[in-house]
Amino acid sequence: MSDTILALNAGSSSLKFKAFALDDLSVVLSGKVTGIGSNPRFKVTYPDERSFPMSQGGGHHGALTAVLEFIDRHDDDWHLRAIVHRVVHGGSRFRTPAIVDDACLAALEELVPLAPLHQQHNIDAIIASRALAPGAVDIACFDTAFHSGQDPLFTTFALPGRIRDQGIRRYGFHGISYEWLSRQLRIQRPDLADGRIVMAHLGNGASLCAMVGGKSVETSMGMTALDGLPMGTRCGAIDPGVVTELGRRGMGPEEIESILYNESGLKGLSGLTNDMAALLASDAPMARFAVDFFVMKVAQFTAQLTVAMGGLDAIVFSGGIGENAAAIRNDVTARLGFLPPFETLVIPTDEERMMAIDARDLLTEITTRSPGPCAA
Repeated sequence: MSDTILALNAGSSSLKFKAFALDDLSVVLSGKVTGIGSNPRFKVTYPDERSFPMSQGGGHHGALTAVLEFIDRHDDDWHLRAIVHRVVHGGSRFRTPAIVDDACLAALEELVPLAPLHQQHNIDAIIASRALAPGAVDIACFDTAFHSGQDPLFTTFALPGRIRDQGIRRYGFHGISYEWLSRQLRIQRPDLADGRIVMAHLGNGASLCAMVGGKSVETSMGMTALDGLPMGTRCGAIDPGVVTELGRRGMGPEEIESILYNESGLKGLSGLTNDMAALLASDAPMARFAVDFFVMKVAQFTAQLTVAMGGLDAIVFSGGIGENAAAIRNDVTARLGFLPPFETLVIPTDEERMMAIDARDLLTEITTRSPGPCAA
C-alpha cells in the first residue's frame, strides 16, 4: 500500500487538487473542480485528461466528495496519509505549516476579514476534509509564513500603537510560491541563490518579494491581498483616503470591498477584461493603458524593493503572466535599465508540490515528537 499526500488549493468557485506519492513525491493524479456554486465540472488527469459534469450544490464539501470518490474508484492501493491545504492568511501566529485541530481552525476563522476573497474558502475545504477523510492528517500551509521573519521596519504601518497592537500590520502573501522559487533558484542557479533577488509572482494575483540569501526581506503586499501591484481585478496600492471618501459618498464596507477586490485592477483600468493575454492582443486604447500601467507599477515596486536589499542581482519571473508574457518581462526590464546590470530568469511555480514537501517534512517530524494543540 502506497502512502499519498493530497494537496488542495480552494478558491471561491474552484478546488484544485494534486496527489503525490509520499516516498518520491511523484504526481499520481491532478485536476480541479470548477464552477462550484453554479455549474460544477470535474476535470482530472489520470493518466489522461478527462472532464465531466457534476451534480449542482454541495459547495466545497461536494467538490471534495467528488475528488475522494474518484480516488476510491481508481485507487491503485493508495493510502491517503495527509491532506495539505493552502491557507492564504496565517496572521502572526502561524510561521510554519501546522496540523489542523479545532483550535487551529478557530484561529483561522478569526483571520477571515484580512483575506475575505480567500480565507473562508480555504477553511471550507478544511472542514470538508475533516468530515470526509477523518483518517488523514490535515495540514495547513500559509501564504504569509514565508514573510514572517521580516524586520519590523518592513512590516509596520505608521499608525498609533493601540492600532498596531490589534495585529494591523503588513504580512505579505504568495509565500508558498516564493518558498518554491527560492528552493528552485538554489538548485538551478546556486551562484545567485545567496544574492539580492526580486521574485515576481505575476498572475491574476500579483506580488513581488525581495529576497536576500533565499529569505524574504520585503514584499509588495501588505495586511491583505489588496496592496501593492494592480492585479486582475484587485486595485493594488491606492491612497487610503479613497476608501474613506467612498464611504462618505454613501458606499458601505461590503460595496467598497467588492469594488476594490472584484472590479478594479486590469479589469477596472481597461473596462474590458482581467485577462492579460487578451489585453496584449487587443487594439483598444484602454487595453494598452492597462498593460502599461501594470508594467510601470511592477518596475516601480521592483525599484523600491531594490532599495530594501541595497542592490539587485536578478529578477525571477513566475506565475501565469510572469512565465508566459515575454512582452511584459521585456517591458519591465527596459523600465529598469537605469540600474546596474542584473539577470532575468523565468522559473515556473509549483505551489502544490511545495505544499507536499512541507507536509512530508511535518509528517516526518511528528513521528519523532508529539505536537501540542494547533502545532505550528
